[in-house]
Amino acid sequence: MNRIIEQQFQVNYHYPVVFTRDLTDPANPSLRDVLRRGTTGPEPVRLVAVIDAAVAAAFPSLGARLGAYLHHHLADAEFNHEPVVVPGGEALKSNRPAVEALIRRFAEARLDRHAFVLAIGGGAVLDAVGYAASLVHRGVRLVRVPTTVLAQNDGGVGVKTAINDPAGKNYLGTFAPPFAVINDRHFLATLPDTEWRSGIAEAFKVAMIKDAAFFHWLVDHAADLAARDADAMDSLIYRCAALHLQHIRESGDPFEFGRARPLDFGHWSAHQLERMTGYRLGHGAAVAIGIQLDTEYAVRIGRLPATAANALHDALAAAGFALWDAALARRLPDGRLEVLLGLAAFREHLGGALSITLPTAIGACADVADMDEAHLTAAVASLQQRALARAS
Repeated sequence: MNRIIEQQFQVNYHYPVVFTRDLTDPANPSLRDVLRRGTTGPEPVRLVAVIDAAVAAAFPSLGARLGAYLHHHLADAEFNHEPVVVPGGEALKSNRPAVEALIRRFAEARLDRHAFVLAIGGGAVLDAVGYAASLVHRGVRLVRVPTTVLAQNDGGVGVKTAINDPAGKNYLGTFAPPFAVINDRHFLATLPDTEWRSGIAEAFKVAMIKDAAFFHWLVDHAADLAARDADAMDSLIYRCAALHLQHIRESGDPFEFGRARPLDFGHWSAHQLERMTGYRLGHGAAVAIGIQLDTEYAVRIGRLPATAANALHDALAAAGFALWDAALARRLPDGRLEVLLGLAAFREHLGGALSITLPTAIGACADVADMDEAHLTAAVASLQQRALARAS
């Protein structure tokens, strides 16, 4: 006779997301308070910092300032290693030896489950460093310091880590909530325009399906955001991050055991476009196209009024996005659009059954279990016509 014990338990996660400016200023208590929150006994704070190479180049004194800050606030902190500088972007996420070298560095620093990895950089660096940290002792404490708009309002505040693999983007990864997140607006000032703009697409993504008031705010401030208005960007990052955190907290599926992925609205094609262009097309630019494509599709199948698609298109254009890329028109030998291969990849990512989130009104959404390729092909053609009309 079989005997079964039904095991069930819950684990509560808590992590602060701090919004501040210049975290290495000795007068700023944010980093000190985060690290002291982790102090549970007499042992000194042990920490390794990993810095995105682009950030290190833009802020050459960052390592020294960080060391001085720790010495000032936590005199007994074990911060004897120079910060590790790693390449940013997909170059790190696709470099398995570099990730393994991080793990070895953490071992050399004698990190344990009460020690800290301080990851300072864009979303790809946070993904890869977080992945390495989650494997060491089954997870050391990760403090994320996102330095791009996209990381501060989206990926950097969530619970996932990942690296790329020949099998696919983000194919290897873990669910590992950070110990804390510190969003420092000081890092945004040196971003190139493409990186500044990238996170704006994720704000439109979440607003389109979850928050009509935020969507209309984005429409009203699109030109300000394109002009790099720092206060407007502050408001965007805070609201967008809050919506992402709310979804993780209240969706009932923070570790994505189910098939619904509302926060992946527009991403099935965005990820495919990134792959098709060899990542020439950055994530934000691809998402801007992806949410346009799914919005146009929703109009074509009668799920969304055309006025909503027009509002999204006009606002994204005002924010500075190119809403068409030649890769969208690329066809396979059988005549199908190559971008449609992203549906199969997304289906596999979801475990075999497709679930695509589509807007049903500005600020509302529903999931569908299939996508009609004829309507998708027509939607791509509509995007091209819109782009041509805007250019003429």
